[in-house]
Amino acid sequence: MKLTFLVPPSFDGRKPAERTAGCTRVVYLAPNIYELTVMAVLENAGYDVRYRNFIYKEETTEAFEDFIANDESDVYFFWTVNLSIDNDLLAVDIIRRRHPRVNIVFLGPGPTYFTSKCLRSASDIVVRGEPEQTVCELMEAFSTGSDLGSVAGISYLDDGRMVATAPRPLMKNLDSLPFPARHFIADMTFRNPKLKTGPYTTAVTSRNCPFHCIYCVPSSLTFAREIEHRRLTGHKPPISFRSPESVDREMAELAAAGYRAVGFMDDNFIWNEERTRAICDIMKRHDLVWGCEARVDAITEPIAEILGSSGCRYIDLGVESFDDRILAYIKKGITSADIYRAIALLKKYKVPVKLNVLIGSCPLETKDTLRHTLREAKRLDVDQVMFNIVSPFPGTEFYTMAKENGWLATPDYVPTDVQRESILNFPELSARDMERILYRNNISFFFSPRLIWRQMKRFRSWGEFTSALRALRIKLWG
Repeated sequence: MKLTFLVPPSFDGRKPAERTAGCTRVVYLAPNIYELTVMAVLENAGYDVRYRNFIYKEETTEAFEDFIANDESDVYFFWTVNLSIDNDLLAVDIIRRRHPRVNIVFLGPGPTYFTSKCLRSASDIVVRGEPEQTVCELMEAFSTGSDLGSVAGISYLDDGRMVATAPRPLMKNLDSLPFPARHFIADMTFRNPKLKTGPYTTAVTSRNCPFHCIYCVPSSLTFAREIEHRRLTGHKPPISFRSPESVDREMAELAAAGYRAVGFMDDNFIWNEERTRAICDIMKRHDLVWGCEARVDAITEPIAEILGSSGCRYIDLGVESFDDRILAYIKKGITSADIYRAIALLKKYKVPVKLNVLIGSCPLETKDTLRHTLREAKRLDVDQVMFNIVSPFPGTEFYTMAKENGWLATPDYVPTDVQRESILNFPELSARDMERILYRNNISFFFSPRLIWRQMKRFRSWGEFTSALRALRIKLWG
């Protein structure tokens, strides 16, 4: 069978959805490591896999229609997030006009939660949760004509009735997965403005996070994994890890292929000193600069020192607020003292720090608390701050709270770009308040002369500088 993974163009002229983190529109392009892993699994199983990304080359609707008219794939795949559902369904409409009975397979958190929305014909299939093992069994069922009901972890229509097969058990051995099929993007160049070095790619060494922040949507893969596991058990899924030996083999391949920068997409990269040291040694040995995401309470002095000596060029810290009442309400599991201590340690060992701040994370938030957060972020003199507006993502505790307390400004959840839009009204803070504060905070922080000077000194080429400038323009003005 010929299998084609599609990233369709944006049909409404808006910025396309970012499909890896899954909760914003694209600011700078990055490879979807999760989709590439599924492609590698299917290639290893002997299938003829293709990839067509219409966003990378900014191709038009007409180009998509021409491609579909002349293509004869047996199955089309979409890695779908909440922000991309409507756009992906428009792409399916175009496909159906040319190929009425071709199989369409949806992967990712969007169809895992909004399953019925994605099932509009008997040839539509939703792969729920963790996809790698499921897609292989599904393709085998397609090949042999066997009953889809025997494939765990899928949903489909049977005589107009939605059938949901049993949930699939989570993978226990991530080392058994092939490395992402990056040869499909060999002709694409990606850059991460935080790393200021390229070529750049992404990687993961673990799946999921055990903490209980009420609003949290982890990366698009782990959110799909979490939605499905919660349906079965009522609680978060366990964490899965790759071994340092597996990470070492992948980094060796990346270095040999010419990559110079890696962004780790783990929901939480730092777990303990032993594992952190092992991976940091790997990055140093392969001469790769890199960055990651971590909790502030994971930053100890030994870990900060390890990071500083290993080429770590950024660490994203989810701080959300500097108000201890708010941190307790959102079940962050940290205090403001933890934040200050982590930043001081990282700065001591010259590890660039990016703070992730969440506007409107709970009804305790006010204009005063947000002014305090901005003042602290600027006073701490970190390298970057990303301000986002909280969104009541379905499947989170915060969504349930928003529905029960009437905080939604819309009848129900509407997919929004958390870097730009709000659909929440709190007693002391409206949706419009949050949007205005977000914009003012971005302008105030990113146009600080001290920040501009520090960032300018770190660029190594004109291309890196223009790439970062383009990302900033999109972030601020779309």
